[in-house]
Amino acid sequence: MNILILIIFIGGYVLIASEHLIKINKAAIALITGVLCWLSYIVFYSDHHLVTERLTEHLGDLSGILYFLLSAMTIVELIDSHNGFSIITEKIKSNDKKRLLWTIGFLTFFLSAILDNLTTTIVLISVLRKLLKDKKERLYFAGIVIIAANAGGAWSPIGDVTTTMLWIGGQVTAFRIISGLILPSLVSLIIPLIIVSFRMKGNIERPEEDRIRTNNLSLLHQKIILFSGIGVLILVPVFKTLTGLPPYMGILFGLGIIWIITELLHRSKADEEKHQYTVASALKKIDTSTILFFLGILIAISAMQSTGILANLSSTLTGSIKNQNIIVIFIGLLSSVVDNVPLVAAAQGMYDLALYPTDHYFWEFLAYCAGTGGSVLIIGSAAGVAAMGMEKINFLWYLKKISWLALIGFFSGAFFYILQDILLK
Repeated sequence: MNILILIIFIGGYVLIASEHLIKINKAAIALITGVLCWLSYIVFYSDHHLVTERLTEHLGDLSGILYFLLSAMTIVELIDSHNGFSIITEKIKSNDKKRLLWTIGFLTFFLSAILDNLTTTIVLISVLRKLLKDKKERLYFAGIVIIAANAGGAWSPIGDVTTTMLWIGGQVTAFRIISGLILPSLVSLIIPLIIVSFRMKGNIERPEEDRIRTNNLSLLHQKIILFSGIGVLILVPVFKTLTGLPPYMGILFGLGIIWIITELLHRSKADEEKHQYTVASALKKIDTSTILFFLGILIAISAMQSTGILANLSSTLTGSIKNQNIIVIFIGLLSSVVDNVPLVAAAQGMYDLALYPTDHYFWEFLAYCAGTGGSVLIIGSAAGVAAMGMEKINFLWYLKKISWLALIGFFSGAFFYILQDILLK
C-alpha cells in the first residue's frame, strides 16, 4: 500500500512539473493525485471507518489553510480594486532594478515576520504588478519574494506555520527563536540578492495605471481600504493570541469587517457602478485553481502522513544518520518536496523534550531549515504555491532560474547558524 501511494505521489509530482509539456492544469493533476492516494489507502486497509475518520480530521485542518488563503486573496483583491497599492508604489520612487530588488527583498523579509509568509507573498506579488510591466523581470522579483517570505517567516514565531507549531508545542520560545535565527535567515536572503544583483542592469518600466477604474474613487477611499486591509492582516496573529482561535477565524472576521466597510463607502453609488468594488467581484477575480491545487497537494501529503510513510522516513533518517545537523538539513530539503508541516509534526513526535529541551539547538535549527528549505522548489511552500498561481510561474522555469539561488541561500544560512552556535558557546 505505502509503495503504491508513493508511486502515485511521485507520478503526480512529475506530471505537475511537466504542466507546460502536457498542457493540463496542475490543479487537476493535484486533485486526482490526492484522491488516488486516499483511494489506495482505503482499498488496502481493512478498517474503512478509521480511514474516513482520518480523512475528515485532515480536511478540518486543511480547510483552515484554504479558507485563510481564500480570505487573504479576497482582501488583497479588494485593496487592488480600490487601487490601494498605488499608495505604496508611489512611495517607491526608484526605478533602478538593483535598488528595487533589495527594497522588495527586505520589505518582504520583515513584513513576513509580522504577517506570515503566505499573506506577505500575496500582498507583495500584487505590489509587483503595479511596479513592473515586463513579465520576465517580474518573475525574477517574484522568485526573490518567495525566498524572502520564507526566510522572514522562519525567525518569527508567527511568521511560518512550522515555527508557530514549535512555539506552541513548547520546543522554542519567542525571544530565543528571534535572536537565534534572524541573522541566519537574513543571510539566506542576502546571498541570493547579491547574486541576482549582478544580473540586474538598467531601470524598470512601470505599467500604465488603470485610470478608468479609479475615476470615481477619492484618495480617502483608497487609503481607508488599504490601511483597513493591511490592518486586518496584521491583527490576525493578535486575534489568535488573544482568543486562542485558529488564524482562519481571525481573517474571516477581518474579511467581514472589510466587506461592511466597502458596502458603506459605496452605498450611494448605483449597483452597476459599485459592483467592481464589492467582495462578490473580488471573489470572481481570484484564481481558484490555485486553491484547488493547494488542496490536492495537501490531501496527498495527508495520506502519506496517515499511513505512516512520513514517520517511517523520519525513523529511517534517525537510524541511518547519526549527525543531527545532517538530519535537520535533510528535513529542510525534503520540505521543498513534501509539505514542511507534517515533517515538523513528525519530528515533534519523534524527539522528546526530555532529549531536546526547550530552545535546544536542534529545534532552532529545525525551524530555520523547515522554513527556508521550502523555497528550493516552488511547490515546497505556501508562499511558492500562492505566487505560482498568481503569476502563472512554470515549475521548470523556477527550477532553472530560482531553485539554485534558494539552495545557495539555504546552505549559507545553515552554515552561518552552525558557526554562530560554535562561536557563542
